[in-house]
Amino acid sequence: MTDLQIARSVRSRPILDIAAQLGLQDDEVVAFGSSKAKISLRAVTRLKARPLGRYVLVTAINPTPLGEGKTTTSIGLAMGLSRLGKRAVVTLRQPSLGPVFGIKGGGTGGGRAQVLPMEEINLHLTGDAHAVAASHNLLSAFLDNHLFHGNEHGLDIARITWPRTLGISDRALREVLLGEETQRRSGQFVITEASEIMAVLALASSQADLRQRLGRIMVGMKQSGAIGTAEELGCAGAMAVLLKDALKPNLVQTLEGTPAFVHTGPFGNIAHGNCSILSDAVALRCADYVVTEAGFGSDLGAEKFFNIKCRVSGLKPAAAVVVATLRALKLHGGGGLAKVGAPLPSGLTGPNQPALEKGFANLEQHIANARAHGIPVVVAVNAFKDDIPAELEWVRNRAREVGAIDAAVSTHWADGGRGAELLADAVVRAVEQPAHFTHLYDVNWPIRKKIETIATKMYGAGGVSFEPEAERQIDAAEALGFGQLPVCMAKTPLSLSHDPTLKGRPTGFTVPIKELRILAGAGFVTAVCSGIQLMPGLPKKPAGERIDLDPVSGDIVGLS
Repeated sequence: MTDLQIARSVRSRPILDIAAQLGLQDDEVVAFGSSKAKISLRAVTRLKARPLGRYVLVTAINPTPLGEGKTTTSIGLAMGLSRLGKRAVVTLRQPSLGPVFGIKGGGTGGGRAQVLPMEEINLHLTGDAHAVAASHNLLSAFLDNHLFHGNEHGLDIARITWPRTLGISDRALREVLLGEETQRRSGQFVITEASEIMAVLALASSQADLRQRLGRIMVGMKQSGAIGTAEELGCAGAMAVLLKDALKPNLVQTLEGTPAFVHTGPFGNIAHGNCSILSDAVALRCADYVVTEAGFGSDLGAEKFFNIKCRVSGLKPAAAVVVATLRALKLHGGGGLAKVGAPLPSGLTGPNQPALEKGFANLEQHIANARAHGIPVVVAVNAFKDDIPAELEWVRNRAREVGAIDAAVSTHWADGGRGAELLADAVVRAVEQPAHFTHLYDVNWPIRKKIETIATKMYGAGGVSFEPEAERQIDAAEALGFGQLPVCMAKTPLSLSHDPTLKGRPTGFTVPIKELRILAGAGFVTAVCSGIQLMPGLPKKPAGERIDLDPVSGDIVGLS
């Protein structure tokens, strides 16, 4: 059965029952039909006095282009914990339409480890992403309208930094020409999930905080040398109105009827890569265990979870789960390349102990990355049906030798929560271990030092180089008072380094920084590595070619 067929075969529980199970009151739940709901922010206030549950982060090694099942592991772990009698919730990001219609497909899990309603979550859900795009582009329209009508605030047209956004991958919009004939300027689009508004929505703690963050957004520089903001353009209030309902967390459920929140969707490679603070805040006061997923590997989403999201929320994780697969470890050990739509080479699927042993170094770095933040680590070996038991056991044993509290083979994709019970048991034991959560760097350090610390400690780099434009932008950011913001790195997810072809655990490389962007509303600066685009492109054969409506039933077909 396909993922879509499996999802349709399950009769979901009424969403009001899921909300009641969490202890939410009727007037705190805004149902969207029978299978999804938004949760009023009144619940956040009412539940503040409740004790917090255990906060468990799921991250991974550097994946193959196929992905290693981090979302399925998060969902499976939450279901496995529930089967052990724990009150467990999973919190996830909403899938982006770019990958859904592009190369990766949907983001609701797969097999017997999915969240429902699968089709709606992968497409529009409750419309949050559209609200983000509308709010973002409203500011773009206000900005250009201000320039057209005389530029009262004296913005320097050559130093406008605010882009436009779109929720679909479209490489033709990476560079565009804007404005009337007398005011031509270059501009660009970023994908919605990489937009500052998505980051603001994910990091806001209340309607008031959202409004303040929107007002602080920097649109560019003035001729006087000061910054221009959304507040000055008179747009921040209207932007907040467009985002009023989008700020409320979305409640859904897993295939096994356990609670799940799916809210906001920043990418892990070019944005901060984590679901909303508000969804976690509600979940942590309604459950014993909250399993949350960070995008891509520990070098990206997890590092940003620890040093951006947790810094803003004040919440502290109790443990981290690092997901690995035999095929990814063998890829990092030289066992062959994995390409979407092509059969896996035998070096990744068959017995290959030499590649496995060599590639294990990648997992070792990711274990060390989580431990560097002071929390215990469990390795989840996500098993496929043809995996070799002796190799799975070898990875488990080696993971414990290099610092993991435990390592468990998980078959949640095939077996649902039952297949994740061993992993759930390991996590329960891990969170009882002492945790001394700490951030990787002090935000008061200079920007260059923070970037160099991330590159050397998390990636294993020998150093960092800054292109002249990046040097100028860093100096300007510090002069403008933004030097004390945390850093969001934008780099490839396919390697610990900036170069996707460098597999395993490379050392001695230099990370090249081409650009620094100030996201004053979100509250961080983004350091962009050479070769990274903030607007992805579609592959030669987009996944959208397979998606259609059945002419007889009207059902969606081809969604994965």
